[in-house]
Amino acid sequence: MAAPAGDDPDSLMTLTTIFCLRNLRKTMCYQGFKNKLSLRSDIFLPSEICDKLVSTYMEMVHTDNNFEPEESFFQLFSDPRSTRLTRVQLREDIVRDKDLEAIRKQDLIELNLTYCNSLSSRSLKTLMCFRETLVSLCLFGCRYIFYRRGAPLACSEDTEDEDCPVSRQALETDFNFQGFNRLRLLNIEGLPDEVDVETLLKPLKCLTSLELANVQLLGTAFLTQWKDRLASLVLYNVDLSEELVSTVVELLHLRHLDISRESRRASLKFKMTRKILTSIVQRLVNLVSLDISGHMMLDNCTVPHFEEAMGRPSIEPCKSSIYPFQELRRPLQFLGLYDTSLCNVTHIPAQKVTGSKNEEQVLNAIEAYMEFRPELAHRAINQLFDIARIQHCSQLLRALQLVIAALKCHKYDKSIQVTGSAALYYLTNTEYRCDQSVRLRREVIQVVLNGMEQYQEVTVQRNCCLTLCNFSIPEELEFQYSRVNLLLLKILEPSRQDESIQRIAVHLCNALVCQVDNHHKEAVGKMGFVKTMLNLIQKKLQDRVCDQVMEFSWSALWNITDETPDNCQMFLNCHGMSLFLDCLEEFPDKQELHRNMLGLLGNVAEVRVLRPQLLTPQFITVFTNLLDSKADGIEVSYNACGVLSHIMFDGPEVWSMEEPQRDRVMEKMWDAIQSWDVSSRRNINYRSFEPILRLLPQSISPVSQHWATWALYNLVSVYPNKYCPLLIKEGGVRLLEKVLELESSQPETKDMASKVMEHCENFKDDPMETNDGQEDS
Repeated sequence: MAAPAGDDPDSLMTLTTIFCLRNLRKTMCYQGFKNKLSLRSDIFLPSEICDKLVSTYMEMVHTDNNFEPEESFFQLFSDPRSTRLTRVQLREDIVRDKDLEAIRKQDLIELNLTYCNSLSSRSLKTLMCFRETLVSLCLFGCRYIFYRRGAPLACSEDTEDEDCPVSRQALETDFNFQGFNRLRLLNIEGLPDEVDVETLLKPLKCLTSLELANVQLLGTAFLTQWKDRLASLVLYNVDLSEELVSTVVELLHLRHLDISRESRRASLKFKMTRKILTSIVQRLVNLVSLDISGHMMLDNCTVPHFEEAMGRPSIEPCKSSIYPFQELRRPLQFLGLYDTSLCNVTHIPAQKVTGSKNEEQVLNAIEAYMEFRPELAHRAINQLFDIARIQHCSQLLRALQLVIAALKCHKYDKSIQVTGSAALYYLTNTEYRCDQSVRLRREVIQVVLNGMEQYQEVTVQRNCCLTLCNFSIPEELEFQYSRVNLLLLKILEPSRQDESIQRIAVHLCNALVCQVDNHHKEAVGKMGFVKTMLNLIQKKLQDRVCDQVMEFSWSALWNITDETPDNCQMFLNCHGMSLFLDCLEEFPDKQELHRNMLGLLGNVAEVRVLRPQLLTPQFITVFTNLLDSKADGIEVSYNACGVLSHIMFDGPEVWSMEEPQRDRVMEKMWDAIQSWDVSSRRNINYRSFEPILRLLPQSISPVSQHWATWALYNLVSVYPNKYCPLLIKEGGVRLLEKVLELESSQPETKDMASKVMEHCENFKDDPMETNDGQEDS
């Protein structure tokens, strides 16, 4: 059977790179002067490995919570005799001026700096070090790189103290690209208005690709200096004019033209006409890619509806529903029509179209605009959310991969985190689950947890928690077990949390501590799990509200204390017994609540050193009274009897109280057990019989022995497939034989023990036996 799409394993190169980065001191480096990392003298790394190390390092810093950035990481690449960098991509505020300076001796061919808002004009000086080799340069979103740091008296440009703020008044005006003779591709976004774009770019004689997003152009004629070379021009959110369009159509070698805009920008007054669009198509005959997203068409550019409806959709230019594109010699490879009315027509002469008409156009928009157009990507993801929620997503793998990539790329963009996390909820639900690989679902979990860490905002938290509910818990979350528990507990810390988030988070907490190993439970207990749940219970008690949060909190405590003495001790230390009594008094008719509370106290009673704290007249009276409870079938009565059975097992010598009398309590226990229907279906799940089995071969408390035997008889008769093998595996049959040998064992206890042994024997003879009653999930 083929693996689900998207489940291809990582390459050996990727795995090795990640291992080295997690273990720098054990693989490539040693601790040098002032605890800074230094590369070992016998290490020589080619550019393929160095480029991979840097790109993987940047990805891990931004997407892996368990990975700590190294202060001197970039210093490892300071000497080109031992390391070679050629293509470097850096993003976000973690990149500082000194990091770029550390690699200034490298012969970089490609340098991408995206949203590096910590860079100042010091980095412009560093760029000069790469001018003889650099072919491609991106300075997108580096909004302070043309400004100097701080006040002159506080710190200077050359200081190592990068905590000095960038001064928006100290503009760097002397920099230009003189000497960058090999530069072919340049991407600059959002230049300060005071920077003269023409002067800045004039030395670049050989550009073939120029991206000027959100840049104010005072003149346009300078663009013609590249009319014999320029193949790609991006003028996103640039104020268009007829003069600028006239200049653009002179660039006859253009293959890609982007004159799109964010339609909600009121400052952009230019209106696209049929004449202008026709001029672009007629003059720029080499175009294979055109983006006019966000433009309002002034006059009718489309053929009448009755004409375009004829025939099947076609990409042939002669059949185009958009008149100007009938002039095309061949279909475009890409056409950006996002946020225009043109995307809704039938015949569009392009292989890939962005728009909002259908899923294909929306996915194309996310893909095209993800990195450099977050405002457009946000809106497209929102439309994908509607498709997944209301209709059906037919390209699930692509949709998931694009949303994951967008969330990783824009970890600090709240709008994308909100819409992306909402889309993930619908893209990972039951309808789509069978098509998703283990690896892909793990990637979803990672980006969801990243969002929860970064944003305490209600909508993001709710979306992320809801998305986690689409996974098998705890199995699919176990690889991030500690992290997800810490995040959920942090969500639950505020005393006045959003009600819906609180309910979902408590449900997740409960599911995460159910059916996991004890070491997981102990670790979560040390995180403050027990105290957090009790705080929630205390708050609900103060409000006199018994809702799902209250019931889930007690259920979570029941699960986390199962065979975990340290957590049981925490429950008692945090005044859990007082809350138990208060809840019992305040909510006498809440059956589910009583069952959860008594199940928890059963776990406490299993810990011998803690039982003396339960042996008080008040507690024993409460447990005894609950023996008569009919709440939730037999569950409350059964659990109360279990608590008392463990206490009785310690013998009469520990019973120091006069009331209630030990013999009287045991009588009531006998009566309760005899009233239970042994064929009762149980809302309980035993992972081990050890706490029950220890009550069997003893004569101290026959009633405890009888309770334990009844419990085993009920479970192996109602759920033989699950509990017969467990009882046999844990040596229960041998202990039951001893019950038969003991003179102190009651006849009805011996009779029940024989029936349990008979069930196990029958199961061994016919392991395929089935039973109509299946255990509750």
